[in-house]
Amino acid sequence: MEVLYLLRLLLTTAMLGLSQTVNPFMAQQTLPDPCYDESGAPRRCIPEFVNAAFGKEVQASSTCGKPPTRHCNASDPRRAHPPAYLTDLNTASNMTCWRSETLHHSPQNVTLTLSLGKKFEVVYVSLQFCSPRPESTAILKSMDYGKTWVPYQYYSSQCRKIYGKPSKATVTKQNEQEALCTDGLTDLYPLTGGLIAFSTLDGRPSAQDFDSSPVLQDWVTATDIRVVFSRPHLFRDLGSRDAGEDEGGTSSTPYYYAVGELQVGGRCKCNGHAARCVKDKEQKLVCDCKHNTEGPECDRCKPFHYDRPWQRATAREANECLACNCNLHARRCRFNMELYKLSGRKSGGVCLNCRHNTAGRHCHYCKEGFYRDLSKSITDRKACKACDCHPVGAAGKTCNQTTGQCPCKDGVTGLTCNRCAKGYQQSRSPVAPCIKIPAINPTSLVTSTEAPADCDSYCKPAKGNYKINMKKYCKKDYVVQVNILEMETVANWAKFTINILSVYKCRDERVKRGDNILWIHLKDLSCKCPRIQISKKYLVMGISENSTDRPGLMADKNSLVIQWRDAWTRRLRKLQRREKKGKCVKP
Repeated sequence: MEVLYLLRLLLTTAMLGLSQTVNPFMAQQTLPDPCYDESGAPRRCIPEFVNAAFGKEVQASSTCGKPPTRHCNASDPRRAHPPAYLTDLNTASNMTCWRSETLHHSPQNVTLTLSLGKKFEVVYVSLQFCSPRPESTAILKSMDYGKTWVPYQYYSSQCRKIYGKPSKATVTKQNEQEALCTDGLTDLYPLTGGLIAFSTLDGRPSAQDFDSSPVLQDWVTATDIRVVFSRPHLFRDLGSRDAGEDEGGTSSTPYYYAVGELQVGGRCKCNGHAARCVKDKEQKLVCDCKHNTEGPECDRCKPFHYDRPWQRATAREANECLACNCNLHARRCRFNMELYKLSGRKSGGVCLNCRHNTAGRHCHYCKEGFYRDLSKSITDRKACKACDCHPVGAAGKTCNQTTGQCPCKDGVTGLTCNRCAKGYQQSRSPVAPCIKIPAINPTSLVTSTEAPADCDSYCKPAKGNYKINMKKYCKKDYVVQVNILEMETVANWAKFTINILSVYKCRDERVKRGDNILWIHLKDLSCKCPRIQISKKYLVMGISENSTDRPGLMADKNSLVIQWRDAWTRRLRKLQRREKKGKCVKP
């Protein structure tokens, strides 16, 4: 008891000193945030130690002067003893006291109830008496703003009789939240000015490792404190007015309880995530939360900061709440404990409602029907491009996440499956839009009835080496090098898909390098004038025909279509230069 008394005096002096010291330059200084170190890294921070009862209202079940008596009268300051005197500023020269009504008969229970306004971590509760200390006293706490109460400590000379508790009990780690009863109040002296000082952690085995003891953290937490006086000390034979003697000097039996000061020493409970408590818009006391936490006690993570579970800060680890990694594509997320464990307790956030056509736990890949545009960052709003798979040529709407290649049906090719592959031709079936071209020579497509009776008299097939001279060059409308890709028949025509590799002469603006069409009549093809094969390169020299039905190039028996030789490149470039100088002879 003496140790606790000294502790209480030291704490009271410190608190009074803090409350009365004013720094005139405080408003001009920008103090560093104690919740972060010099480098900006988070660290544990706690509100200052205060007397949480100071200035708070106390509800008393009995107060002398209600109704007024000759001893107690609220209208006379010298005889007023309201509950407000319990929590005002008391000094040695100004000890104001609350006093109960005179206790004539049993029961003699009187209750004092103090609301702290929010959760506090209580270190001690002390009562400084103006009357003799009660014979039996109970201190209780509530953690739910007075809805339920649990005992903190009992004091009585008859612990078992009054409270059903032994007077001597040992606290172990198995019963650290058990209220004890002590008989340390049996002394009759001092008649006034006695003290009850209860320490919430004194004698509790885990007190030295408070950070790691959720049991003790819960034990010291309180929103309200209640003190119940059950029995006064009876001093019938002392012959003094303090013992209950009336003003006439005759001994009497009435007694009362009187307390000069009620203190509750502790800190605003913020779980290590705030350095102070402030009033909110409703004037309620709340923590000024940091470390991405929120709530009256900083007891949960702020929205979108669920990448790891909320934890109380410790001296070693601030345990800040971390934002989910959603690559800027989501505004909400949730925590998943299984994923957190699988990640080695590093990340458990799961993004919700990914936007910008993304999907996945971190919105880190493209949803079905889209693929990654690797030229943009994953955090870009346009990081995912639509597959745009052809509705007929593609076998599905989902393309490769990396390349964007759609799944094509048989015989179909292209990134979006929008054209027939080599060796296939278009059909009218949506099920099989491209069918394979029979592996036969193009001339076999022409029946004998379609071919002229005497091919020798109809045309002279291209045989041997042809000499390419200026006269032939000038007579033609176009001179190009082509690669024959595939063929299909349209009416009496053979339609060749070609790729123009080089253009040496062209009087038609539509003839350019790239994919094009070459038309040859089937009767010319049947007599092999010209002779042509798939997948071969040819020099084609011919006359343009402006036909809306057959856009592209046209070759006939008078055209020059011969298999390409690389040696011709130099010769054709020379003819091209001579033409530009006006050397061509008009036909």
